[in-house]
Amino acid sequence: MVRKFFGTDGIRGKVGEHPITPDFVLKLGWAAGRVLAEEGEGKVIIGKDTRISGYMFESALEAGLSAAGIDVVLTGPMPTPAIAYLTRTFNGQAGIVISASHNPFYDNGIKFFGGDGNKLSDDVEMKIEALLASEIDVVDSQDLGKVTRMNDAAGRYIEYCKGIAQQIDLRGMKIVIDAGHGATYQVGPAVFRELGAEVIAIGTAPNGININEEAGSTEPSGLAAKVLETGADVGIAFDGDGDRVIMVDNRGQIIDGDQLLFIIAMDRHARGVLQGGVVGTLMTNLGMEKALESVGIPFVRANVGDRYVNELLLARNWQLGGESSGHIICRDASTTGDGIVSALQVVKAIHSAGKNLSDMVAEIKLYPQIMINVRVKEKRDTDSIPGIVAAVKKAEQEMAGRGRVLLRPSGTEPVIRVMVEGDDADMVKFHAERLAKVVAQEMC
Repeated sequence: MVRKFFGTDGIRGKVGEHPITPDFVLKLGWAAGRVLAEEGEGKVIIGKDTRISGYMFESALEAGLSAAGIDVVLTGPMPTPAIAYLTRTFNGQAGIVISASHNPFYDNGIKFFGGDGNKLSDDVEMKIEALLASEIDVVDSQDLGKVTRMNDAAGRYIEYCKGIAQQIDLRGMKIVIDAGHGATYQVGPAVFRELGAEVIAIGTAPNGININEEAGSTEPSGLAAKVLETGADVGIAFDGDGDRVIMVDNRGQIIDGDQLLFIIAMDRHARGVLQGGVVGTLMTNLGMEKALESVGIPFVRANVGDRYVNELLLARNWQLGGESSGHIICRDASTTGDGIVSALQVVKAIHSAGKNLSDMVAEIKLYPQIMINVRVKEKRDTDSIPGIVAAVKKAEQEMAGRGRVLLRPSGTEPVIRVMVEGDDADMVKFHAERLAKVVAQEMC
């Protein structure tokens, strides 16, 4: 049974309350098709990751869109950012990705892109949501949408990625790539091979139920072991839908999204092509903020989530932002997070500097960070609870600018995440545990 519906960068609100079932996805496809038909003529491009339920939901979406008179183009398993690229390149009215990203195989969800490769406008989302309460009204037979398959989708996306890399020559470089049995299982290794690297591919045998299973960006320990075993220069791990990347250096050290974002920013800064500054999130390590500050690169924090990072990039007309999870946005190359493009940016920086990834990472010192999840009776705003407010203020005063505190409710469960980071591990541990105890006393 598919347990969850995810609508990241797509339909929210009322749709997010629905369990994802074939009936619902059929209705969603029809509602989206009706709205798109009112906006003008065009086609919808549908891609998916490798989880087994994708076949079922692909058929349901296809039927719903066709019933509304919308033509459909199927790509098969492709990374989420590839669908954003193909949608804007082939003048699609919209792109749809069937994926639950880094979640287990039994979850699935739907993500929508507009014709420009960005999220659908709020106006379009609201119109689709409003139609979900209506009965499906099928167009006349002669007006039904037609369905075709884009057989060369993978090749087109591979060429796009190579173009972003400006055809750098990776001959002599050994790279381990872990696709997590997800959507990058074909295109990920192919991009780096075609740029000349010796590629050792793992996590490239999807069977519908092994996506993200002890593999990929959420479980990079296997990648680290493979890098050490093979003496590779670098390891690259993608998540299930290919919009995140985590890397491993030549010493087997796992390099997270903050560190990768820093390397990309420093490379662009050195070449004089960094437009504006860098957008992180409330969870971005303080060490990255300090490192960027030391070289004069502006840094701002958005709320947690790639949607908010992207919105702030657009508002400031900046190009580079991301999250610790490895979701990195290079807006001059892609309208959304793209694991392959981000990895290429890092590899290009290594190649240009003539250094190892471990040398590049040494330029940033991450601060110790502790996260404690406190299960509560009900989620409430911690800013409205005097005892918690006082405890946070006390911690910040005692750290005296050497650290920071963040209390954040989980979006999916009755949990308050207590995060403390600073320049001293013992200090961080002390304040995190003390704050977690206060939250538990006040809210449990």
